[in-house]
Amino acid sequence: MTDPHTLLRTGRLGRVLYTCLGLLFVALGLIGAMLPVMPTTIFLILAAWCFARSSPKLEGWLLDHPQFGPVLRAWRKDKAIPRKGKIMACIGMATGFAIFLFAAHPALWLMLLIGAIMVACALFVVTRPAPGVP
Repeated sequence: MTDPHTLLRTGRLGRVLYTCLGLLFVALGLIGAMLPVMPTTIFLILAAWCFARSSPKLEGWLLDHPQFGPVLRAWRKDKAIPRKGKIMACIGMATGFAIFLFAAHPALWLMLLIGAIMVACALFVVTRPAPGVP
């Protein structure tokens, strides 16, 4: 949960901004839960980070959520991503890249740049440990 010293270092305006940003990230995460090409977990991780700096109540709600809480706690504890999450993230990235290729018809340099960024992101996701695995 939230370190009380973090809240003391964040002024009132900062807490309001972090709360608003956290709520925006929750909204984006919920949209991502319904759209296959938009991520969910990263937005919820960012929301939890914002709430840790602004609202222990909202942070607790997110970390105790029956569906999203276990994934968020695993990320906080071990920077771990469940296997299903890794698979879904890679499928989402591949789908997003395919849509980009067919919809945008990008120049070769842009296609290679975006492809390299997506491969780097996929490698980051795949190399994270699974929860409970040392």
